[in-house]
Amino acid sequence: MKGLLRHPAVQAALGWIIAGYIELVIATLRWRMENLEPARAALDGPDGLIALFWHGRIVPAIACRPVLRDKPRKVMISLSRDGQFIALAAERLGIPTIRGSTGRGGAGKGGATAFRQAMGVVASGGVMIMTPDGPRGPKEVMQVGPVQLARACGRPVFLMGLAAQPAIRLGSWDGGRVPLPFGRAALVLVGPLSLATDADDAGLEAARADWQARLIAAQARAEALLGP
Repeated sequence: MKGLLRHPAVQAALGWIIAGYIELVIATLRWRMENLEPARAALDGPDGLIALFWHGRIVPAIACRPVLRDKPRKVMISLSRDGQFIALAAERLGIPTIRGSTGRGGAGKGGATAFRQAMGVVASGGVMIMTPDGPRGPKEVMQVGPVQLARACGRPVFLMGLAAQPAIRLGSWDGGRVPLPFGRAALVLVGPLSLATDADDAGLEAARADWQARLIAAQARAEALLGP
């Protein structure tokens, strides 16, 4: 069964199905958002930025696509076969992808190339969208790669807590959620955050731990906004 799901034709079909489903979700979700104005100010400006959310919230993150307005954007998706249909769906939803992972200090598959491409997105004024605990976790543990990218770029970082009800809970390592149409959703933004381009390793680790705690709190706040 797993081999069948990884067949190119099946992956292409899944990409179309997922894209169509997310378009339905985008059209019908009712959003509650916090701290949106600082993000909108950054999105309306000419400079690039970095957006981070937990891997288990990929679908609700794509569903809040309208928040990005017309700002150019790219999302980083792993080179794994399992990531292929996610990348296809994202592309069909108007979100170009970078295939690779900078999860553990750029040591992930395709890490060096992905890191350079991500820097180019931010330098050109776009939004680089990443899951800092992906592609294989541990769940909600921020890897150092996205923080290194923030240091290299010297541009603002926004953290995104995302929740939706009702939603299907997947049996994946990340506890992924897939929102159902006509439901409610919450987005809690934290930022802008920054990291000096000359930060040393101790500063890098301090930022990583701080941003991890802030993103966990933002996620909890998003869940709380929707109630039990």
